[in-house]
Amino acid sequence: MPDPDPADLQLARLAGAIAEPARARMLCSLLDGHARTATELAAAAEVAASTASGHLARLREEGLVVMFAQGRHRYFALAGDEVAGTLEGLLVLAGRRTATAPFRPNTPSRLRAARTCYDHLAGVAGVALHDRLHAQGWLTGLASGAYELSEAGTAALEDMGLDVQAARRARRRFACACLDWSERRPHLGGALGAALLQLALRRGWLRQDLDGRALALTPRAQREAAALFGGADALAA
Repeated sequence: MPDPDPADLQLARLAGAIAEPARARMLCSLLDGHARTATELAAAAEVAASTASGHLARLREEGLVVMFAQGRHRYFALAGDEVAGTLEGLLVLAGRRTATAPFRPNTPSRLRAARTCYDHLAGVAGVALHDRLHAQGWLTGLASGAYELSEAGTAALEDMGLDVQAARRARRRFACACLDWSERRPHLGGALGAALLQLALRRGWLRQDLDGRALALTPRAQREAAALFGGADALAA
C-alpha cells in the first residue's frame, strides 16, 4: 500500500509554508531566538492582525513555530534548533548572511537587567542563570516541557545551600521554563526557580529594591557563585 503522505509531498507542503512572503518574514524575525507576539509578527510581516493569525496557524500546523501562553499574552517562537538551522541554510543559499535586525526590548534598563517574576529571577540575569544551568549539565529538559536536575546539579546546588528536597515537596511544578517578557527567552520558573531566588537573596548575591521588583547582582555573587552568575559583571551593583 503506498505511503499516504510520502516524503516528497511532505517536503512540498513544508516548502510552501516557508515560501509565502509574509510567513517567511515572520520566520526570519524569530531567528534571533526571541519569541514575539502575534501583533509584533504581523508588523514584521506587514500584514493585518487577522491575516497574521492565519499565517501563524499554518506555521504551527507544519511544526515550524510553537506558541507559549504567558498570562494574558501569547508568544510565538521557532520550534527548535533544527528549524532555525534549516532557515539559516536557506538564507545562505539565498545569498543573505543575516535575516533581520536584532530584537531590542523597550523595558526600562534596571528592570530588564534583573527583576522578580512572581517568586523567581527574571530579566537578563534570569535568562543567563537558566542558560548556565543547562550549559553545565545541571538542568535538563524533559519531553513534558518540565525540567529536572541532574545528579551533578543536585549536588552542586545543595553544596551552595539550596534544599533541593524541600523544593521537590512544594505543591507546584518542580522546575520549568517561564518565558521572559523583556528578553523573550526562557528563565527558570517553578519551585526550583523560587528556591534559587531565595538562596541568592539570603546569601547576598542579589539585592532587591525595597519598593519594587528590580534586583541588583552584587560583587559577592561573582566571588561565591560564579557557577551561577559568572560572566554577568555588567549587571553587578
